[in-house]
Amino acid sequence: MILIDAVFINNGGGKILLDYLYDKITENNLHQYLFLIDERLRDEYKEKNNPNIELIFIKGFSERCKFYNNKINFSKVLCFGNVPPNKRLNCKVYTYFHQLIYLNIPKEFSFVEKIKFRFKINILRLFKKNTDVWITQNNLTKDSLSRKFKITVSDIEVLPFYPPITGEGKYSRNENSFLYVSNANPHKNHKNLINAFCNFFDQYNIGILTLTVNNTFPEIIELINDKIKKGYPINNVGFVTREALYKEYQSHQYLIFPSLAESFGLGLVEAIENNCKVIVSDLPFAHQVCVPSIAIKNPFGEQEILQAMISGIQYEKIPFSEQKIHDEIEKLLKLIK
Repeated sequence: MILIDAVFINNGGGKILLDYLYDKITENNLHQYLFLIDERLRDEYKEKNNPNIELIFIKGFSERCKFYNNKINFSKVLCFGNVPPNKRLNCKVYTYFHQLIYLNIPKEFSFVEKIKFRFKINILRLFKKNTDVWITQNNLTKDSLSRKFKITVSDIEVLPFYPPITGEGKYSRNENSFLYVSNANPHKNHKNLINAFCNFFDQYNIGILTLTVNNTFPEIIELINDKIKKGYPINNVGFVTREALYKEYQSHQYLIFPSLAESFGLGLVEAIENNCKVIVSDLPFAHQVCVPSIAIKNPFGEQEILQAMISGIQYEKIPFSEQKIHDEIEKLLKLIK
């Protein structure tokens, strides 16, 4: 039996990748799998029915440790949530690392958030010896992981994967439209983006900004609602299905992505594959994924985001973005089968 440990995944891009991995394993249907799933996903995942896949729902770190402390036998293990097991196992262990905050905590984080991630970093450092191979989504993460935790480069493989976004129907692209597909963690930079867009609208009286922020980020929701009440054309669609997201990509000219830290930047690939031009932070993570249409030179403040939006007014003169990374899910499946 093969173990897929996804205890630390419950939302955002990681959740999208987990769902894709589960679906692809279901399609192949060649082995017996056990998935460790975050308890918060119980209602969703208990409806999935596959005779070759067993599900165990886990409440956090301590329950995960208890699971590994029991006598267990697996042919292979894939830890999909950045952290290896708390003990050495008698089988090949792969750990998929996709959280750059473990490598560099953003200064925008609150004191409590910084303490929380320092604790997680220490746990990862303690457990790093319990994996055989690390897997990352790009070479930037590979090199940073190697330096931060003193891991031999040859023990890290680069295997990006992501689900395609497809749909039906043709949609006209709204003029001067900006879409940001992301949750609203502090490093996602929503405050600066929203304020920059309102400044843009004040100056030019054109444009629309579409966001995908759900109710787990009340401070950003409050800011959005306040701006909407003041008449700014901001549309927050909240969490949307992959099918609905296709329409959003197809009907916007630009994906604007002012994030300050990403292990991958799934929205960048999705946007390019749906013919959006990309405005993204001029940071190393972005250049691993694409050649952007417009780079935000200093995304840590409102002014450069505003200037990028102003450049976007000349849509016809702005080049399309070039994609550098492609889906390698089949290689990952071969690795863990």
